[in-house]
Amino acid sequence: MTLNIKLANELFRAFYIERWNEKVRNMPFTEMDKHSHKLVLVYCIGKYEEKNNKIDWNCILKDAIFELLRRIATSDIKSPIFQKIKSNKDVFKKLNEYIFNKYDKIISNLDFKNEFSNFLFSENNREKIEYKIVDAAHIYASFWEFNVVKQFNPFPYQNEKVDHEIRNKLDRYTDLTGINNLLNNHSITNFIDLCGQLRFQTRWAQTPRLPKTSVLGHSIFVATITYLISCDLNVCDKRLFNNFFGGLFHDLPEAVTRDIISPIKRSSEILDKLISDIEIELAEKEIFPYIEKEWIEEIKYFSQNEFSNKIIVDNKIKKIDSTEKMKEYNVDNFNPFDGKIIEFADKYSAYMEAKKSIEVGITSPDLVEAVQHIKANYSNIVFNHLDMKPLFEE
Repeated sequence: MTLNIKLANELFRAFYIERWNEKVRNMPFTEMDKHSHKLVLVYCIGKYEEKNNKIDWNCILKDAIFELLRRIATSDIKSPIFQKIKSNKDVFKKLNEYIFNKYDKIISNLDFKNEFSNFLFSENNREKIEYKIVDAAHIYASFWEFNVVKQFNPFPYQNEKVDHEIRNKLDRYTDLTGINNLLNNHSITNFIDLCGQLRFQTRWAQTPRLPKTSVLGHSIFVATITYLISCDLNVCDKRLFNNFFGGLFHDLPEAVTRDIISPIKRSSEILDKLISDIEIELAEKEIFPYIEKEWIEEIKYFSQNEFSNKIIVDNKIKKIDSTEKMKEYNVDNFNPFDGKIIEFADKYSAYMEAKKSIEVGITSPDLVEAVQHIKANYSNIVFNHLDMKPLFEE
């Protein structure tokens, strides 16, 4: 099994890694939040490029996840220093050897480990369209952060220098429609801003907790956990794409409704349905007008009834009872979507958020109850042959 408790713990470390920490900030900027925003950008830029290119989304997702692991391992190295190291092949190889050795005992799946090794040591052509999409998204996500950070830094000469450097990097990707649209304030810019605001929404807002995780950071953790489980189930390409971006966008409506805590939603079926209806209504008014019309149905597929297993037959959505039964529809043409895996990943993320806070001494009855409740209800889940119990071991 690719996903194990050691790898989950390592991924969670991205919530602790702060960015721009040499600058005045109104709030922390974490590596996890940046990575999540980056993948939202990857989706949008990739969708534009699909009009004229066949996009290998599996290549994109692997590259993005492996890059997150590398960033976690090199969190103490500032980006400009990292770029200088990268320009020296011998030094960069030594750094990658350090990274690989760090993960060697954490990653137990041999195929996944070999792919990670190829990512670190193969000289991939970054001019390939898939890599250009990832790299452009990475730079624009940094640009978005900088535009927030510079408002709080009273040193114009430093701001101008950073702004010039980032814009020069973005200029290399103006052949990508998505980057052009973003730089020219196309309506998609509003969607990216809206998703970016999810990093300002703290989860468990009424409960003291460390680290304080955002809705945006939570979303990429859910997407990554879902992706790793999906890989072990040998899902088809479309199912893997749907599962990852379903995890990434499962909380998208919270961009306009805020994070309504689960106990309120669960207090009655009537209230839960009403909140869902309000989310759908507000999404129609405040989210979908900013994205391309041809993406809307797919985004709805990801963000509505997001915890249901489903397929599409004759242009109609059909719900499927179990993950076991989803094997019958493991073909791209059915557009399969594993909402139950996303639901598990969502609850597992909440479990980790509560458990990690307790471990560092910031606890409360709510956190203790959450850990106990989630472990009791989700540790016995088995997806086909994959047993989730080891993920809850101490």
